[in-house]
Amino acid sequence: MSTADVVRIEGLVKTFGSFRALDGLDLDVRPGEVHGFLGPNGAGKSTTIRVLLGLARADGGSVSLFGGDPWREAPRLHERLSYLPGDVSLWGGLTGGQCLDVLAAARGGLDEQRRSDLVERFDLDPTKRARDYSKGNRQKVALVAALATDAELLVLDEPTSGLDPLMERTFQEVVRERRAEGVTVVLSSHLLAEVEALADRVSIIRHGRTVESGTLRDLRRHTRTKVHAVTSGDPDGLAEMPGVGDLETERLDGHVDTRFSIDPDHLDAAVGHLHRAGIHTLTVAPPSLDELFLSTYEDTAGETREDGRGRRRRHRHDGRHAEDLVGAGRLRPESPFSGGAHAGELDDDLPEGDGRHRAGGGAR
Repeated sequence: MSTADVVRIEGLVKTFGSFRALDGLDLDVRPGEVHGFLGPNGAGKSTTIRVLLGLARADGGSVSLFGGDPWREAPRLHERLSYLPGDVSLWGGLTGGQCLDVLAAARGGLDEQRRSDLVERFDLDPTKRARDYSKGNRQKVALVAALATDAELLVLDEPTSGLDPLMERTFQEVVRERRAEGVTVVLSSHLLAEVEALADRVSIIRHGRTVESGTLRDLRRHTRTKVHAVTSGDPDGLAEMPGVGDLETERLDGHVDTRFSIDPDHLDAAVGHLHRAGIHTLTVAPPSLDELFLSTYEDTAGETREDGRGRRRRHRHDGRHAEDLVGAGRLRPESPFSGGAHAGELDDDLPEGDGRHRAGGGAR
């Protein structure tokens, strides 16, 4: 196991009764990188983060955080990280500034200059009581508390939930600044454009397993690039080229309009054919992270997976969000965010109707 990795997870298994939430998951996060951690509800993201923070014990595999065991050495390791949970609740009777004071004291202090700067950049009014905050303003308090620390690792779970586009852009600017300072970031988000803008590498998980991991460039090597060209003549030989698919050509206003998809390894040769036909316009569009993500999941409906007793069961994603699950007993409201583990977080990796809640306390 490489001690150079900030996070190193190999073959992680976690079960809840008969439900196998994590089924041999692998993850490595390198120092100083922003690592996007992607997957739909129920894929295992939240359970992975809980195990990584020492809030849940692994049933199999190995987990290393800064070279240590997060289950046995949680207090020491938590001094080196800051955690923003996916669902934030504050103390309603306190002002935003007082909430920040409490969170700072719980962690052992914040960088006061950075805190002041972040309060201004996120346009947060720290004099208002938390009960009067919108969801977006509660999220701003949590972001300031997490980003104003001197932590070596930031674990951010849906960090821009409730923020408007302007504040999302501010968040991205701050994360880039912290990365430039050498801080490592684990970014779990449903906003694929946000991950695409920030992440150095990405891991996509499905049914408790890592199915893709690498840089966006690496992942795009396994997908197809879309090409649209307008040429003077017919691009002869294009249809017979290896790697070319979905080819469509038509004549428009004396020119030839050509569209096709192609494997990245054959792109140069295809552009050569287009060049010989006399290019007027050329658009080459590699797949976005949205397309990479969807291509990973497009054929997963109705797949089977093994439960905790070794039996094969059908698995589905119902796509529901946190607000749909309050009444189902899977979201405990109004539990104060403590700067670490959050008892009010949705445990979206548990099977429907399980009714378990997250353990509270822990990460500082």
